[in-house]
Formats: sequence, C-alpha cells, structure tokens
Amino acid sequence: MKTNIPYIISITPILILVFLLGFNVFIYGDNSLSGANQLALIFSAMIASIIYLIYGGEWRNILKGISNSIAKTTPAIIILLLIGSLSGTWLISGIIPSMIYYGLQILNPKIFLFATAIITAIISVSSGSSWSTIATIGIALLAIGKALGIPVGLIGGAIISGAYFGDKMSPLSDTTNLAPAMSGSNLFTHIKYMTYTTFPAFIITIIAFLLIGYSYSTEQPQNIDQLLFSITESFNITGWLFLVPILVILLIIKKIPAIPTLLIGSILGGVFAFFFQPNIVMLITNSSVLNIKIGYMAVINAMTSDISVFTNNEMINDLLKTSGMKGMLNTVWLIICAMIFSGSMESSGLLNRVAVPIIRFAKSTGDLVTATTGTCIFLNITASDQYLSIVVPGRMFANSYKEKGLAPENLSRTLEDGGTVTSVLIPWNTCGATQSAILGVSTLTYLPYCFFNLLCPIITILYAYFGIKIKKLI
Repeated sequence: MKTNIPYIISITPILILVFLLGFNVFIYGDNSLSGANQLALIFSAMIASIIYLIYGGEWRNILKGISNSIAKTTPAIIILLLIGSLSGTWLISGIIPSMIYYGLQILNPKIFLFATAIITAIISVSSGSSWSTIATIGIALLAIGKALGIPVGLIGGAIISGAYFGDKMSPLSDTTNLAPAMSGSNLFTHIKYMTYTTFPAFIITIIAFLLIGYSYSTEQPQNIDQLLFSITESFNITGWLFLVPILVILLIIKKIPAIPTLLIGSILGGVFAFFFQPNIVMLITNSSVLNIKIGYMAVINAMTSDISVFTNNEMINDLLKTSGMKGMLNTVWLIICAMIFSGSMESSGLLNRVAVPIIRFAKSTGDLVTATTGTCIFLNITASDQYLSIVVPGRMFANSYKEKGLAPENLSRTLEDGGTVTSVLIPWNTCGATQSAILGVSTLTYLPYCFFNLLCPIITILYAYFGIKIKKLI
C-alpha cells in the first residue's frame, strides 16, 4: 500500500455496519437475521475493500483474506448442519420426547433455571465444549422449560451461562488452551487464575436464577399430567433411548472430534427411530407399512427438512418439530457473510489500524485490562469470530503486560473474560448465530439473561482497577 489509511477512514466500514445493523433491527426486528443483516455485512465488506483499493491495495489480497476467513469456519458450518440432522433423528426416535417426559417429572419450575445452569456447566466442564452441550442436553432442557411455561429467554440464558462456564474452566476446551498460548502462560496456571473471576460470576448467576425461579410465577397453560399423556400417546417412551445421548456425551468427554461424534449421534438416532418408533416413521412418510425403504426415507427427511409430530396437545406440538439441516441454512448464510466482512477488514489492514491506537489508552493496570476486554468485545462484533477475539488482542497486548510487570496469566484470563464469553452475545458472531439457531431463540432474546457472560468482563475489569488477584512478574 502507498500510505497509511487515516483512522477516521479506517473505521468507516465499522460505523456503516453498526448503523445498518441497528437500522435493520429497528425495521425488521428478529427477522433482520433472515437477509437484511447478511446484506449489511456484505455492503460493509465492499466499503472496506474499496478503501483498501483506493489506498493502493490489490484485489487478490482481499479475495485471499475472504477465502481464508471463510475457510476457518468450515468445521463450524459442518457441525451446525450435523446438529440440525441430530435434532431431527433425536425427535423421531423419541429421544427428545423422552427427555421432556422424564424432565417434566423431575425438574420443579422453581429450581429449573438453577438446575439448568448447573447441569449444563457439569456437562460442559466434562466435555470442554459449550457447542456440544447446548446442541444435546441444551435442546432438551429448552423443551422442558417451555413445557413448564418458562420464557425462552430465561431458559436460553441459563443454558448458555452454564455451558460457557464449563467451556472456560475445562482443560479440554479449545479456547481455554488458546488463551494461555497467546499470552505465554500455561494451561493449568491459566485455569487456576480464571477461578478468581469465573467462580464469583457463576455463583452470582445461579443465585440470580434461583431467586428468579422462586419469585417468578409460571402460568402453565396445560396440566403436566396432560402433557405427559400426550407424549406417551404418540411415542414409545423408554429408558433405552438414553443410550444414544449417553454415548454421545462419552465420546465428547473422550475428546472424539465433534463432527464424527454428531454424525454417529444422528445415525444412531435414525436407527433407534426404526426400532422404537415405527408409528412415527410411518406417520412422517405417509405410509401404512414399515420396511427398510420407508425407514430410510423417514431418517433422511428428519435429517434434512421440516418434521412435525402432532398430538392432541398444542403445547407439546410446539416442542415436537424440527427443520433438520434446512433449518440451519440461514445461519450458515449469516456466518459466511460475517466472514466476508471479517476477511476484508483483516486483509486490508483496517482491523489492525482501528485496534492499535487502543493500546495508547492503557496508562494503568485497570486501563490495560479494560482496553484488552474492550478489544476482545470489539473483535467479536467486527471480526465475528471467537478465536480472532482471543488471538489478535493476545498478540497486541502481550508486550504491554510485560512492560507493566504483569504476569501473562493476567492477559490470558482477560482474553477469556472478554472474548470467549461475549462471542455468544453477538447475533452475527459465529457463536451467537450458531447458538441462536440451535436453540431457536434469538440472540437478543436470551442476551439479557446470560448473567454469567455479562458479569465476567465486568468482574475482570473491577479486579484490575482495585488490584484484586493481579499477579506480578517475579
């Protein structure tokens, strides 16, 4: 490039994007993710590319940057599609209906949110994956909560709070390994140092959910016994169906990659549907006989397209439907468009140009941690990628922490408190878009109730300004 791009021009694509996204939400509401925001991302990427070309950049660099950016999301897109197929086969096999059936009998509405956060935290710590936790037990808990008459925003907030607590604290998590690698710390020192901010945030979170549960009056539209009867009338409910989710959870704990694990779970769900739910298999294929061909068609239909099982209970009908892989395509579209914007901003150098001056703001330890946290959130918004929100600030601020005599675990903790947990709160971020699609709850609906995710960056900043658990270099 011929010259440095002025700061005000460098930030123009981001300002335009923020304006368009806000305008789209005002005009379209939740439907803004069905096309308007995708176009806003592409239009903002075009502005970034034009600026780069005007200042002497080459178009091939932009294309290469966009290609590399999209390539990074390949695993996420495959996982997203497989989650769609898994939800389809787990519905027709009776796995999800069985979870709802037994969950309605075990979980009391008053402790449901509290229990949900605890359950998802335990599963996520064991597996190291918030995504897998939300895609399996999270879906079932959402259905149970809806049947109990609890608002979906509250349920989504409890599920995500617990899942991201586990994602942060598990040594099996990719982000938990990435953050210390970027800062120069080591894994278990990083985890130990995270407990100082993570545990207070989670304790406040579960207390909040417990208080909400006891103060919130659920107006259940239907008697629980009627709901249970409607489920057993349509599905063969048996404990044997839990073999599939147990196997999936064991595979995740054993660190079998998510893609083969979800594929195995989807296929087994289809096999179990053929043997345990023959009536459902014939129902969704409009067939009066059951054979291999009909079973194959039912499984493929469940994996790929809209499936609904109707009972005489309207409440249950809302829970017993899925869109398979087809239902994930809109999110895949959003992720690709977000990566087009991210790739154009990064390859043009505009992202670094915007972020670097933030370092000058950091005068004190509190300022430095605030700048790091803000940069992580900024990159989650602009780069739409959780990993970039850890990698880029990690590289940017490593020397600044050393110059101030701060141990690297201060930086690694801040990267997680600012980057990992806030990614799911951004509708067009890969994490936010994915979890919203999996749960069927818009990001802005669950965001106010993700207490853990909202508290972590606040607590880490407060600790820095008050000098709490700020380790110095020896």
